[in-house]
Amino acid sequence: MTSLPTAALPSALPAAPRVGERLGRYTVERVETLPEMQGTLVLLSHELGARHAHVIREDDNAAFSVTFPTVPKDSTGVAHILEHIVLMGSQRYPVPDPFFAMLPRSLNTFMNAMTSNDWTTYPFSTRNEQDFFNLLSVYLDATFFPLMRYESFRQDGHRFEFETPDDPTTPLKLQGVVYNEMKGGMANPGSVMWRAFGKALYPDLTYANNSGGAPENIPELTYDNLRAFHAAHYHPSNAFFYTYGKLPLERILDAIEVHVMGQFTAQVLDVSIPDQTPFAVPRAERAEYPGTDTERGSQVSVLWKLGLSSDADANLRWSVLSDVLLGNPAAPLTRPLIESGLGAGLADLSGYRDSFREGAFAVGLKGLGAGQVQAVETLVLDTLRAIAESGIDPELIESSLHQFEIGQKEVSNAGYPFALQVMFRMLGPWLYGGDPLTGLRLDAELDRLRADLNAGRVFEPMIERELLNNPHRVTLELAPNPELAARTEADEQALIDRLSAGFTDEDRARIVAESLRLKELQGQEHPLDTLPTLSLSDVPPSVLRLPYHTGQAGAALVARIPQPTGGLSYLDVQVRLPDVPDDLLDALPLYAFAVTRGGAAGQDYAALARRMEAVTGGVSASVSSGVRPDDLSALRLSLSFSGKALARNAPALTDVIRDLLAAPEFTRDRLEQLLRQRLAGLKASVVQSGNAYAERLAGAQVSPAGALGERFGGLSALNTLKGIVEGRAVEGQSGGISGLDDLIARFSRIRDLILAGTPVLALTATEPDLTLDLSGVTSLFTGSAPVGRPAPATAPRTPQARTTDSPVAFNAVAFQTVPYTHPDSPALLVLSRLLRSNYLLKEIREKGGAYGGAASFDTREGVFAMSSYRDPNIARTYRVFRDARAFLDTPLGQRELTEAILGASKVLDPLTSPDTAGRMRFYSDQAGYTPDVQEAFKTRLLAVTLDDLRRVMDTWLTPDRAAYAVVTGRDPNDDTLKELGLTFEVQGV
Repeated sequence: MTSLPTAALPSALPAAPRVGERLGRYTVERVETLPEMQGTLVLLSHELGARHAHVIREDDNAAFSVTFPTVPKDSTGVAHILEHIVLMGSQRYPVPDPFFAMLPRSLNTFMNAMTSNDWTTYPFSTRNEQDFFNLLSVYLDATFFPLMRYESFRQDGHRFEFETPDDPTTPLKLQGVVYNEMKGGMANPGSVMWRAFGKALYPDLTYANNSGGAPENIPELTYDNLRAFHAAHYHPSNAFFYTYGKLPLERILDAIEVHVMGQFTAQVLDVSIPDQTPFAVPRAERAEYPGTDTERGSQVSVLWKLGLSSDADANLRWSVLSDVLLGNPAAPLTRPLIESGLGAGLADLSGYRDSFREGAFAVGLKGLGAGQVQAVETLVLDTLRAIAESGIDPELIESSLHQFEIGQKEVSNAGYPFALQVMFRMLGPWLYGGDPLTGLRLDAELDRLRADLNAGRVFEPMIERELLNNPHRVTLELAPNPELAARTEADEQALIDRLSAGFTDEDRARIVAESLRLKELQGQEHPLDTLPTLSLSDVPPSVLRLPYHTGQAGAALVARIPQPTGGLSYLDVQVRLPDVPDDLLDALPLYAFAVTRGGAAGQDYAALARRMEAVTGGVSASVSSGVRPDDLSALRLSLSFSGKALARNAPALTDVIRDLLAAPEFTRDRLEQLLRQRLAGLKASVVQSGNAYAERLAGAQVSPAGALGERFGGLSALNTLKGIVEGRAVEGQSGGISGLDDLIARFSRIRDLILAGTPVLALTATEPDLTLDLSGVTSLFTGSAPVGRPAPATAPRTPQARTTDSPVAFNAVAFQTVPYTHPDSPALLVLSRLLRSNYLLKEIREKGGAYGGAASFDTREGVFAMSSYRDPNIARTYRVFRDARAFLDTPLGQRELTEAILGASKVLDPLTSPDTAGRMRFYSDQAGYTPDVQEAFKTRLLAVTLDDLRRVMDTWLTPDRAAYAVVTGRDPNDDTLKELGLTFEVQGV
């Protein structure tokens, strides 16, 4: 891996122990090489029954996790709420929130905790050795020795609280961070589909329960039940430990032994999950979510229960078959479903799922109207029957195996750190009693599969036996119900009335007392001296500098970047666009979405999809804007194509990108399919990511780059897309796209703009593979037009509200500030971290009950934002935003400042890997963000003072510069907002 150099981790790779060797009370059970990732897997067991997997690998990012099988027997959310509560104070670290307190005291590259259907895990990773052991100590103490205060349970779980907490005559409310989180989550159709999926296929098992907690059941959870669940499940005998990197294994094991193992004796806990009794006949189930799109808001999916997901051979074969059937637009199951015209895209969760003890396969359609259940079921079964009878083209199987080869070879920190990707790959088979090695090394299973394929048909009999002739099948309909939101609200009130029906004056007094006690505790300052920390000297003063070679090829600048990519080649083609007419701006992101999913160079979309599957690891396109480090108005638009391939297929990757650039083809029917798919996806994302949409809506009012971002990927883009699909121009937008034919005509003009643009290419590969001929791409460009300088107008400075099907709100406020090289920019970044960790977390999450509150500063676009996520409040949260300046006048010291600077420094040192490090360096250099410019920023950042924070807030984050936006479930305007001087302009999504 390539990343920022640091002396914090050992330089030498430790030797692996021997099988049978005793390391304290651990026994080494297996030692296996991992040739594809150049690593070694060590599996150990402890006398108490704990299992430990350690991956030795040359990587400057070290990782840890502890995972507990957690098998809830109801939908009270006990496992999820426990995940929150254990991170809220422990014996060694008795502060209210050591997890959130450690975020700014650490240089971690990942910190989180998560609850799945049947397990809960606590992972972190970091590039600093001291930080690793600091976090290890906090995580071990939190999980095994939590305080689990009653007040923590009330804050993050559930509680009664009067609307005015100290006035028992005001209405009684249900509150709690998890309670509000799940209210928002269960308004998201994808989440409802996931819960219905498990309940439909495994009705007798833990998967029938909502492990996150159903809002109507969460109030049933008692404090005593929570503590009992912890005592039963969070024990070394039920623990799976994972570590990764080049730190000495013995030192890690010694720390775990001292912190944890010595305090326990062995216990027996049955967390086994039995087999689901097979169905005698197929079933039909229906679930609803609070939605108003009754014309196109339904989904229908056909689900099957399969064999054990810990069966390595079966797991691989179903993974391959799922990819063959559904892996690309031309796949033999995908194409007939989409071209049927019944729906807009594949249903959520389509494909093979190994996240249950017994695997599952699902396929269906979304974007449906009512009454399509039988039509979708018939289409799915008839299509599978035709595939089984006619057979699967061997080339499709080979293409899928080619994708698995890429997956085995690629080492990337994109998305999750690779250190944790490894953990998740092995976790499934490990927890379900299989061989964890099979999640990392598939050579034996692949060899057996290839041998069986050479001997005859493999997948067609699987389709017949395990799908067509399998009665354990469910046809699941997910439908919007426009009345469900109001009914859910009424049900919540009925629940409150029922639970409080017998309350006496003493009960009401107790609720007031508990509320005031919680408020008092939330307002207290707690010494954090017990928590470990780092100092500013741990921040590397330099930034990543990597060698690359550049050369001119016609109009193109080409960089060739040597990196240890493990036999893969990565090609990026960034085209800096000429001036783009306003009537093409709305079409640009749609072009980027459609161009790699259509046809090209005489091949229709199906043929091109098969070609890409066979020779590449994927090709994507995206549109972006950028500014110079010294000028926020110096905007530039780019359209980029990125792809990867095994080095032997790099020439074929180049040919694919050449054809997409030079000769893209769009048919009306295919484009309509794609736009309906995109529309369905964007609609679903609003409830899931409302904070991002609110931030874009606010940013569009203050920043030219923000205005483009809203137009390209915000609610304006959603509105434009709806207008195209419905065949109408969008009001208020010049040159509104009137329909598909109009859009295709604009796509042709965009292609011409691209070829007249200025191309900047980056090829990342091992040194021998850098000689790849790129002339097929570089020769396309005329370089006839200079790079454009768009100057989009910002939206009117008017508070904006967008209403959608959500019972909670997503609030945002944004400010335009200064460019990257301005002296105040580092202080604004530090301020964002200080407000996030020390102010917004406490005010919005702890006191307000929202799932999240955040502050961010985009150092390149200069936009400072504050936001909330799944928030039961609107007016209160905007008051919190307004009061942020007053918080800076509270007693703040060097500790808070140092932590904020540490947090800000992580933004400047992102985790990279061979696929990303070189191109990030090259494209940053080309945009003016050179190492010297970045190191000057870091130098100023390390010198920021508290006075600097107050000054930049007084200068740039004043109320008269603020822009407001909210995504919520109803018109937010009320007297409370008017008291703040806010009146929102309201539109439906």
